[in-house]
Amino acid sequence: MTQAAKLDPTIIVIFGITGDLSQRYLLPALYHLFQAGLFHEKTRIVGLSRQDLDASHLLSRLLPSGQTSIYDPVVLETIQSKTDMLQFDPNVGDDYAKLLQHLNELEERQGLCMDRLYYLSIPPQVFSTTVGFLGQYGLNTSCLHNRAQTRLLVEKPFGSDLASSRQLIEETAQIFAEEQIFRIDHYLAKENAQNILTFRARNPIFASLWNNQHIAAIDVTVKEKIGIEGRVNFYEGLGALRDFVQSHLLQLLAITTMDMPKNLTSHTIHESKEALFKNIRSADPKEAVRGQYHTYRQEVANPVSTTETYVKLKLQIDNKRWEGVPLTIATGKALDERKTEITVTFADKDNTSTAVNRLVFRIQPNEGIHLQLKVKKPGFAAALEDTQMNFRYEDIFGAKPLPNAYEHVLVDAIKGDRTLFASSTEVLESWRILQPIIEAWRDNNQGMLYYQDGASDPETIT
Repeated sequence: MTQAAKLDPTIIVIFGITGDLSQRYLLPALYHLFQAGLFHEKTRIVGLSRQDLDASHLLSRLLPSGQTSIYDPVVLETIQSKTDMLQFDPNVGDDYAKLLQHLNELEERQGLCMDRLYYLSIPPQVFSTTVGFLGQYGLNTSCLHNRAQTRLLVEKPFGSDLASSRQLIEETAQIFAEEQIFRIDHYLAKENAQNILTFRARNPIFASLWNNQHIAAIDVTVKEKIGIEGRVNFYEGLGALRDFVQSHLLQLLAITTMDMPKNLTSHTIHESKEALFKNIRSADPKEAVRGQYHTYRQEVANPVSTTETYVKLKLQIDNKRWEGVPLTIATGKALDERKTEITVTFADKDNTSTAVNRLVFRIQPNEGIHLQLKVKKPGFAAALEDTQMNFRYEDIFGAKPLPNAYEHVLVDAIKGDRTLFASSTEVLESWRILQPIIEAWRDNNQGMLYYQDGASDPETIT
């Protein structure tokens, strides 16, 4: 990881620190940030859990598979020394009063007021209660109101449809200002997703081609080999549309198609994305495909489940730049491979040639950018062949692992940089786009495709 300036002293309060997300992503990310020396020496972690645990038990339980031997013991000792665990019930108001007292005492011992970052890794059904209590007990401000910052870091989903999302946003806005709220979309924090904006802004060879005169189609695809991995309570009733399309896929589509502002600042990027979202036509259920892998119902112990594990949608953007360009977004679980790609297909619309060029942003795995070109085969015949010009992070920057998405999320939230986080307008517009699909699919399995686990294309293997 590239060394950067140390972050401001911060108390990171983690709601749901013993949960699955924390085990798989958050604690390893904290470990790597401590290892890289990015945190201020007075930074503290406060873990909240219904269970009565100390920091030692937390780390032994939550580091991947309990394999603490693969971690630097000095770093682990540092994390343990800087972590306080509080037994906490998000539905009990008195526990918020105890939390406030603990945070104030921490700051007194440290001798300074510190930024506070509340990380809500909690079920959606307790989100409103938690935010309400944070406001009721004065946890939405810090002791130096105009200097130390208090921020809310929120995991998706942000509601379950347009109405519930609007309600959550309105409720949260009564407690926290928009600039305090950081709604996570960890796909935007992946290294090559961030590179899309840089690629478009700093490579003028493509800028004049980035429109419907030269681009024939754009496809955003996320395929996963895994199923739901036992996350029955989370996934059943949620489905791929809400889990992936509403957030990850629409955000990837937005950074690919938005108008590029002159200056890439958080404010201008959000302005451009919001304008783009408002121009995306609401999805047509007749152009939507949904599927479910064969073993899903058995996995969730629900023989009549209507939850989709595969989605493909056709979308249209109603603006001058993209009018008439077909946009396809698709995602599915239990497929033949793991990959996330954005494919931009160029075509020469001024002649009858069938030749096309494709530009592929590979988000994961094997992060890179690939450009497909037509070249002449060696010899006397005028035969053509497809070839690729490839950029891979590993080839250029070495095999050292890239900073993962949650490391970026934590660093940017502590810095107060909202570039990689979804604004309330983006969230509402994304639900508006999907609302016709949600209503068409509600409580029925009409048109559901059932595909074999490991299928390459659910629409051809049922």
